[in-house]
Amino acid sequence: MDKPAYTLEFEKPLRDLTAQLDALRQQSLENNLDLSDEIAGIKKKIEATQRDIYSNLTPWQRVQIARHPQRPYSLDYINALCTDFQELHGDRRFGDDQALIGGTAFFRGEPVMIVAQQKGRETKDKIARNFGHPQPEGYRKALRLMEMAEKFGLPLLSFIDTPGAYPGVGSEERHVSEAIAVNLREMAMLRIPTISVVVGEGGSGGAIGIGVTNRVLMMENSYYSVITPEGCAAILYKDAAEAPRAATALKIDAINLDKFGIVDEVIPEPFGGAHHDPAQTAQTLGYALQKHLNDLKGLSPEQLLDTRYERFRHMGVYEEAGVAKA
Repeated sequence: MDKPAYTLEFEKPLRDLTAQLDALRQQSLENNLDLSDEIAGIKKKIEATQRDIYSNLTPWQRVQIARHPQRPYSLDYINALCTDFQELHGDRRFGDDQALIGGTAFFRGEPVMIVAQQKGRETKDKIARNFGHPQPEGYRKALRLMEMAEKFGLPLLSFIDTPGAYPGVGSEERHVSEAIAVNLREMAMLRIPTISVVVGEGGSGGAIGIGVTNRVLMMENSYYSVITPEGCAAILYKDAAEAPRAATALKIDAINLDKFGIVDEVIPEPFGGAHHDPAQTAQTLGYALQKHLNDLKGLSPEQLLDTRYERFRHMGVYEEAGVAKA
């Protein structure tokens, strides 16, 4: 795969070495020189630098990868994993929200319902999708599709990728908080298998508005948090530039969230992030989704309700001196 054109700040040493490698290859071709030893040396440096950078990523660096403009978005995974995706539109109250999409599809031959948050790739698409910030009509559309899934006995697959629900005036006028709250309640009571996966950004109530599921999966370089690092830094440290410090304090990365039992499985990504090999990443995600879906299909509706309730009820519980506290 061609190397991504966009380089993150912490990847610049790797970019410089790659540029040196390209220059040596070009020089070898143009001047008919044997530079194999020099090329091999640069390749070793690149491999060592990759290991050093990507094996020791900080939470803030993982946030940057989660926001990478070339990272696969929800529709990329849907198209790679599913067939016959039929997008359904509108909340039947106000309008259609392109930042939150959904519809029926076949996942490995089995009919499923999909809800997903979708960002735009190009400027026009970014604007149309409100930069991945869903509005109330998006969550109400998702609720309509969830209820349809329950009516027809379809498993629900949810793809989370949003910095947060849109906080604009219109969104507040149409009661975005109420729309999310209703989704939390109704998702908790769905009598079908439900799985969500954080594929990029998992920001606050905007994320959990489609994330109250039996299983919650998370891509290795995504994040899941009550607030963005910049928002937390502005509140706690009075400076959004302290976002790296806030990201560490929030423990928003997959490693910590897996440790605390917030997510059920972390989906590994290629070195450097999913954008370096989207096909392989989709294949890995598909295997995980199939595994969890097979597990959940063996449960009765009552068991699905009970396990989902217990899953979320025990978040934030810790033990001190032998006494469980919440």
